[in-house]
Amino acid sequence: MALTMLCHLGRRKRGPQANSNRSNHDNQNNNGSGMSSCILIVEDDPVQRRLLEELLRRSGYETMSAADGYSALDMISGPSGKRIMLILLDLKMPEMDGIEFLEKLAGIRSDLPVIVQTAQGSIETVVKAMRAGADDFVVKPVNPERLRVSIQNLLKVTALTEEVRRLNKKVKGVFTFDDIIAESPAMQNVVRLGRRAAESNIPVLIEGESGVGKEVIARAIHGESKRSGRTFVAVNCGAIPENLVESTLFGHEKGAFTGAVSKHIGKFQEASGGTLFLDEVGELPLEMQVKLLRAIQEGEIDPVGARKPVQVDVRIISATNRDMIEMVKQGAFREDLFYRLNVFPIIVPPLRRRVQDIPPLVEHFIHRFAAEEGRKVHGITPRALDMLMKYRWPGNVRQLENAIFRAIVMAEGDMLDVRDFPQIAAQVEGCEELAEAPAPPDENAGQPQQRSAQPQTRGTAIIGGGMVSDGVAVGIPAVTEGGHVRTLQEIEADMIRLALHRYRGQMSEVARKLGIGRSTLYRKIKALGIQV
Repeated sequence: MALTMLCHLGRRKRGPQANSNRSNHDNQNNNGSGMSSCILIVEDDPVQRRLLEELLRRSGYETMSAADGYSALDMISGPSGKRIMLILLDLKMPEMDGIEFLEKLAGIRSDLPVIVQTAQGSIETVVKAMRAGADDFVVKPVNPERLRVSIQNLLKVTALTEEVRRLNKKVKGVFTFDDIIAESPAMQNVVRLGRRAAESNIPVLIEGESGVGKEVIARAIHGESKRSGRTFVAVNCGAIPENLVESTLFGHEKGAFTGAVSKHIGKFQEASGGTLFLDEVGELPLEMQVKLLRAIQEGEIDPVGARKPVQVDVRIISATNRDMIEMVKQGAFREDLFYRLNVFPIIVPPLRRRVQDIPPLVEHFIHRFAAEEGRKVHGITPRALDMLMKYRWPGNVRQLENAIFRAIVMAEGDMLDVRDFPQIAAQVEGCEELAEAPAPPDENAGQPQQRSAQPQTRGTAIIGGGMVSDGVAVGIPAVTEGGHVRTLQEIEADMIRLALHRYRGQMSEVARKLGIGRSTLYRKIKALGIQV
């Protein structure tokens, strides 16, 4: 409906400058800002327009420009219109003034925040603009700092509002495929299959690596099915203690076993009328697989301690990150249950096979976390985005989300750069030197020094030779200067210190490289008195 309205608006007569500015944004340079929030400037004065463009670009924002309201509405409805995050609107324009533009915008994209600028700073003018849908105003000549603060605040509110909307849709069971970022061909195929699956109650098995978003796909299938709006219950089968699986899934009666002080409704009954999502279904014990098969076949369950079965109406969607066919061959998963669950398989590709989705995902996470954490970060530099697209992402979308979260918290500027992703940069060829932090001040600065080309004195045995830190060979001496063998405890402490320095204090990576568990690493650090 919105597009139809816009088509009618686009056919109306435009001002003489509209056509020349309609695609003005296509000729604008990114100016190295990378992926950032795009702001649409609607201003009939070409000098003011150029000044605003330059001001916003210097602040790290992308810009699109329109000389009148009609061409601005065309841009909003065009292919690049979804990139627009905010509108900077002049109230006094020929043919369509700012108030009329706001009224028409409300029927097209009411979610877009609008800052109006006017030379008339009267209360009456401001109130009229606010009633028409404006979110804030600035008085000409525009104060740059005042404009920056207004933009940052509105983008923060928009990001939080969008996240609340997405969460509400999940809670209400109306989350759809339109809410999923899926621009790559591989994910478009997943969306196509998911929408077909949503048309019926057919059992769906979603396969994919950990972190690819299997539960998100399951929620979208539920949200576009006839069960939309009803209960969606997610169960992680791998996280339930083996002795509680039956009670968790099917429920139990009071006194059914020691500790059953009251009646408990299982997940099947919770999801009755809606959808039950069995995540990591391959982790179910074999004895539970038999009962799950009966529940799916008969549409009834036997709560622990109950005298008679209970009828349930549940749509089953399951997911796994394991090779189910191989598990069936090895006898770890029942073949009859597998074919009951695997009626409509959907394979979600890993992030490394859908690189086109990384830029929009990064943009989404930046806006979300910057708003949640109250940070002024609003974009990412081209070289940092290029690095993220080259990385393999073994943890998939979940790892990308956490990487952006950490970068937002640690960032010192308003644009994320390679230096804000040290763990990623260390594993992408050509990015290591870009991620290096400035060298710490030398305690002996000002004193004459002579650095020997050899890291150790002659005759000293070295462990781990060949490693380099700050241009100097790093080694662990096996003997003391007096020629005595050092204790294993001393060498172990030096090895841990070396690993901590080499992998920048990332405990998981340090433990993995040393071949020990994280808990063991922490215990050794404490026992050896190592300062982290």
